[in-house]
Amino acid sequence: MSPEPFHRRDSEPRTLDGSLEALSKQLGLEGALGVGRLFAGWTEIVGEAMAEHVQPVRIDRSALVVTVDHPAWATQVRRLGDTLLDRASAHAGVERPERLDVRIQR
Repeated sequence: MSPEPFHRRDSEPRTLDGSLEALSKQLGLEGALGVGRLFAGWTEIVGEAMAEHVQPVRIDRSALVVTVDHPAWATQVRRLGDTLLDRASAHAGVERPERLDVRIQR
C-alpha cells in the first residue's frame, strides 16, 4: 500500500498528526511521532554530558545524522555508533537506521 498523499483533493480535514505522518512517509521517515520521540528524548538516549555536545539533525531509514561540537566527540560517537543506533531506535520506536553519520559543526 502506498503512503497517503500529502495533498489530498477531498474536502475532509486531516489532523495535524495525520499530516505529519503522511509527510514523514513521503520523506522516507519512520513517522513523525517516532522522530519527535527521538529528538525529545535525546538526553535520555545519550546522557547529559554527551547531549551537551552531540545533537541529532535528522533520522531516516538509512541514517541517523548527528552534529558534534568538537572532533573528540566525533571520535567518541563513532565508537559508540551501534550502541547509539540501538538505543535511539528502541527509545523512539522506529526501525533501526543502517548507519550513524557524524558531522563536526564548525
